[in-house]
Amino acid sequence: MATAKRAKSKRTKKSHAVPTVDVKQSAANDKPELKTPTEIGAARSEGLRLYKLAGKPKKADFIKVFGKKGVAWTWEQRAKAVELPSA
Repeated sequence: MATAKRAKSKRTKKSHAVPTVDVKQSAANDKPELKTPTEIGAARSEGLRLYKLAGKPKKADFIKVFGKKGVAWTWEQRAKAVELPSA
């Protein structure tokens, strides 16, 4: 018994859409240039120096900025009080 030949399908291949590049996402994934160990140590040293220079504020200083209610506020509420975009 002879088998019937199948006719070739004339459908064309589906064209795949070219993915769009999300500029914000790609910018967020940009990695900073690697630094040498000497540069890393110098940056860390400068950060620690500034941290020690700033010190921890006293409660009175804190109240001068945020008021008496500021002690109980969350960081988001404090940022809103001094008109920062985010905490």
